[in-house]
Amino acid sequence: MATTSDIRNGMTFRYNGDIYVVVEFQHVKQGRGAAFVRVKMKSIKTGKVIENSFNTSAKIDEIRVERRVFQYLYEDGDSLVFMENTTYEQINIPKHMVEALELLKEGENVEVLINTEDDSPMTIEMAKNVVREVTYTEPGIKGDTATNTLKPATVEGGAEIRVPLFINIGDKVKIDTATKKYMERIKS
Repeated sequence: MATTSDIRNGMTFRYNGDIYVVVEFQHVKQGRGAAFVRVKMKSIKTGKVIENSFNTSAKIDEIRVERRVFQYLYEDGDSLVFMENTTYEQINIPKHMVEALELLKEGENVEVLINTEDDSPMTIEMAKNVVREVTYTEPGIKGDTATNTLKPATVEGGAEIRVPLFINIGDKVKIDTATKKYMERIKS
């Protein structure tokens, strides 16, 4: 059992029958009141982010996780097949465990969080940003680059994002996988 002083970003723990990952935390001490820890945590099962406060005397059931690099191979019905790069072992992971499924590309490496208690995959973490080619968007009009107006675009994999007017079909763009937002155009 861990205490609230052990809380850190990325820590995995069991709370109310679910497994959560700490996204953000803050130790708070107000005037005469007792100190507490305010935690923003993300559910592994649902992906929902909630906030909670823990007293400094609270005990937390920490779960030890291992991060392993896997390569995405292919889609198989309602699951995705990944291969571990060192042992070549293949595992099936349900699609609902991948947040940015439409940004995942065959042959790409991802980190899989493995619960060391039962050696089961818990969640998949993609790279912070990915580069994808624009497969469809309306053409921009010359001279429309001065405003911050965005237009819809489809990138390889089928993800729909909003891009600036100067982006055309065939351009490569960098996308933030957490927000699924355009970051910049990549010069070829």
